[in-house]
Amino acid sequence: MKRDSRFKERQEGVETVQMTLDGDIMTAQIGDSVAAAILAYSANPSRHTAMGSPRAAYCMMGVCFDCLVEVDGRPNVQGCMTLVREGMVLRRQNGLRPISGVQADD
Repeated sequence: MKRDSRFKERQEGVETVQMTLDGDIMTAQIGDSVAAAILAYSANPSRHTAMGSPRAAYCMMGVCFDCLVEVDGRPNVQGCMTLVREGMVLRRQNGLRPISGVQADD
């Protein structure tokens, strides 16, 4: 059974931006969140947990944290709460990332 897309149809004349995801160039419409842009670009997960489990955006409202992605070198950014902009450098996260302001035990 065919299902309707969960995303808005791409509209003609709407301004777009280009960014990279793991080195690949992708395009999104102004107003898209990073999570929506990644989901529209690829069915691949946006990160993997420390145990290797794949994760992708789920709630799209900042509650589940399954959409964490590295944005311009900054890890643990909630993709669903971040709007796309021209030239962003996105990377899928694999495993644990340090939390800002927290030091690991020696």
